[in-house]
Amino acid sequence: MRLLTVAMSVLSVAVVGLGCGSSPSDGGGAGGGAAASSGGSFGQGGSPDIGGPGPGSSGTGDVNPTGGDGTCASQTAAASLQPVYLAFAFDVSGSMGKGDKEWHDKALKWDPVVAATKQFFADPGSEGLTASLTFFPADDDKCMAEIYMTPDVPLTPLPSPAFGAALDQIEPMTSSDWRGGTPTAWVMRGTSEFIGAQRQQNPGRYAIVLVTDGYPQGCDEASDTIDAVVADAQEALAANVPTYVIGVENPPIQGAPDTLDDLHKIAAAGGTESAVLINTGDPSQTTAAFKAAVDRIRSASVSCTLGIPPAPDGRTFDKEKVRVNYTSGSNSPASLPYDQSCATADAWRYDEPANPTQIVLCDGTCAAVQADLEAALSVDFTCESVIEVPL
Repeated sequence: MRLLTVAMSVLSVAVVGLGCGSSPSDGGGAGGGAAASSGGSFGQGGSPDIGGPGPGSSGTGDVNPTGGDGTCASQTAAASLQPVYLAFAFDVSGSMGKGDKEWHDKALKWDPVVAATKQFFADPGSEGLTASLTFFPADDDKCMAEIYMTPDVPLTPLPSPAFGAALDQIEPMTSSDWRGGTPTAWVMRGTSEFIGAQRQQNPGRYAIVLVTDGYPQGCDEASDTIDAVVADAQEALAANVPTYVIGVENPPIQGAPDTLDDLHKIAAAGGTESAVLINTGDPSQTTAAFKAAVDRIRSASVSCTLGIPPAPDGRTFDKEKVRVNYTSGSNSPASLPYDQSCATADAWRYDEPANPTQIVLCDGTCAAVQADLEAALSVDFTCESVIEVPL
């Protein structure tokens, strides 16, 4: 049988607030009864990035739906996790390093943050993710959503040198090269519209990653406010697009203002609980903290939703004749229990029990699979009912 191998990297899952079985894009845990097939224990390790074919693609074991004597035989198909797309919006306003104020120190803010950002985009551990990068404010018409509908780096599979090259190109060389204003509301709207167009062509799990060091300002005060950005994040979440916020603090210099506290409201509205605030002042610590923040987002963004592979030739899909298998390395496959209420350990559920189209790993299962460096998932199409799906 051909199994989908899920690429892994050692990350933490719990810090950013989305659960695996009940994230905004995966749907909440549905109620209902449970009927368990035999389950298996999970291994320990890192957290996965997404790899392999897109949702719904499959490979089969036996091509003949019957055994050698003409009787029915179970067949196995590969199962693919949803691909993940991260749309980064990156603040390049003067407060990130123009030097017009003591706390706008390029060496303490821009340089270490950019170094960590480049590392993420070039990291082999990001393999399987796809990302885009939009800089704001724009040079012209910065207060228009349309300007931000076309990223500076389009959706590109990671790792890729394209992001580092774009950051090098945008880096201001003199104080006059820095851009003014923080049109956060407009970049949120443009990024959301970009995602809406992209997901029509490339279904999967999308998220916005907002990297900024201050409050919205520089546009119409009535339209570019924290409340406006909160409303934008809520609207994106309603479309199953969470918003993560990384706030870059001013260095700990006397007189430096606090410009980040309200960013927590944006993250909460975007379904990710709170912003991750990065201290500055020590470049090496800033780089490490920013990298850790992006790694948490990478980990928490991983989808634990699988498209149901097509039934093998000669079979008709029967939702009660399905078994989900988990394999760790060279170990024998373990059959995961089905539980639509996700009350059983190591369980999975259907997205819609009446008419399922996806398999969703429950929170504990998701976390365990994410923690396994050698995880693989597959689906058995059985000849007899092995689970009972509630009406």
